[in-house]
Amino acid sequence: MARLTRDFFDRDTVTAARELLGKYLLRRTEEGLMAGRITETEAYVGRMDKACHAYGYKRTARTETLFAQPGTAYLYLIYGMYHCLNFVTEPEGQPSAVLLRGLEPAEGAEQMARNRFGYGLFQMTAYQKKNFLNGPGKICQALDLTRAQNGLDLTVSQELFLWDAGERPDAIHTGKRIGIDYAEEAVEFPWRFWL
Repeated sequence: MARLTRDFFDRDTVTAARELLGKYLLRRTEEGLMAGRITETEAYVGRMDKACHAYGYKRTARTETLFAQPGTAYLYLIYGMYHCLNFVTEPEGQPSAVLLRGLEPAEGAEQMARNRFGYGLFQMTAYQKKNFLNGPGKICQALDLTRAQNGLDLTVSQELFLWDAGERPDAIHTGKRIGIDYAEEAVEFPWRFWL
């Protein structure tokens, strides 16, 4: 078992998105440790991907983190209410990242349930259990992640980091990304990966 290093992130974004499947995201808070196995990701490559916030190297206050060193957490708010966690990839100055779309709980699921619903696992409905961590906003809510964690260095942070437990997925599915209808030809890029 080993923590993911900068080298893991400092490479092709699509490759990193595929290889993040089966790795673990760990989050430490005052309530304790929460962890989940990554089950779904999407790749975003700013230099040529119209779905990326920094397409064409567009720098704004929001996108500045995308230009940071690989292995940086990029968190942003969508629809004014949901946070999304991304992992910055490729060399510093190349705005690219992997969006975390799905997790399966491994540690601290009770706290994750309380963060999402205000009550524990045994009070969750069947629908809530099925859709517990299957979306970027749901994951951030469960792990209590906000813009406060934007810019964290995942390679040294004790608050938020990634771990390789040596597991290799049996099969990886590939398809189009979700919710990017505006992105013209980039809509067709097969840059979504899931177990």
